[in-house]
Amino acid sequence: MLEILGAVGGLIILLLAGDALVRGAVNLSLRLGIPALIVSLTVVAFGTSAPELLIAIQAVIDDVPGLALGNVVGSNTANVLLVLGIPALFSGLPTSESKTQKSYLQMIAATLLFIAVSFFGPITWVHALVLLAGMALILTDQFRDALNGRAAIAEEEPEGADPTMPSWKIGAYLIAGLVGLPLGASLLVENASAIATRMGVSETVIGLTLVAVGTSLPELATTVVAAMRKHADVALGNVIGSNLFNLLVIIGIAGLVGPIPVPEAFLRFDLWVMLASSLILIPIVFWQKDLGKRWGIALCTLYVIYIVIVLSTEV
Repeated sequence: MLEILGAVGGLIILLLAGDALVRGAVNLSLRLGIPALIVSLTVVAFGTSAPELLIAIQAVIDDVPGLALGNVVGSNTANVLLVLGIPALFSGLPTSESKTQKSYLQMIAATLLFIAVSFFGPITWVHALVLLAGMALILTDQFRDALNGRAAIAEEEPEGADPTMPSWKIGAYLIAGLVGLPLGASLLVENASAIATRMGVSETVIGLTLVAVGTSLPELATTVVAAMRKHADVALGNVIGSNLFNLLVIIGIAGLVGPIPVPEAFLRFDLWVMLASSLILIPIVFWQKDLGKRWGIALCTLYVIYIVIVLSTEV
């Protein structure tokens, strides 16, 4: 019971700290004059991916690297099927006007690069540098887009931004996020690993399910608010940017901390589910389709099927 409470406490701290970090980072970026889509692809995405980063590093240090890999792959699948599916199910997302084609192609390229690296596993510092180099190229391109689109900030503010927020409050949000995230990550990893051991379930499966969903909750909260206010660019940008950070930065940094073995099951199933879930978005991104309730039902149903398959492999 103490381990369950510890895991739940870790998730709560992660959510509160992640929200604080996002609020601080978004308002800081507003002061710099960066458009909403670029903010969502970079600052918001990195803020909501911070729990995955800290969990991955902690998992490698604690010698449970399967939790790190499972968390990232599971989070990316959850980001598309669950984080986009739930808001679409309840309110729909007007994505037909979104201009995310280039960033989406970058996400697909990053997914293919990650799969290729996984087949050369275990993921070592060499592979990690390749992933981080890929992210550096993407960030350079997005920084160029930010410079070219600074005028767009006058037309659209990032969701949750407050132009009147004082500097001390922005700083307080950032500090609360940076302090709370490591604490929450440590609690969650330690207790999730203990629960996995007691139940006879591998840390990889725990990473793919409990931890993946838990660390995707900041993305879900951001996307739900964006859907309610009809800011589809913020919703899609958050998911695409988060997936990019998960694959290239999180595993890249974790791979520098220590080697990450790639289980055979990942090569046969989970990596391809992650890729397939990303490809599902092609009609949304390129064919200017709205994410309506039917899409929401389909995405959520696919995620439930995926979780059932993952859990059934352990029985």
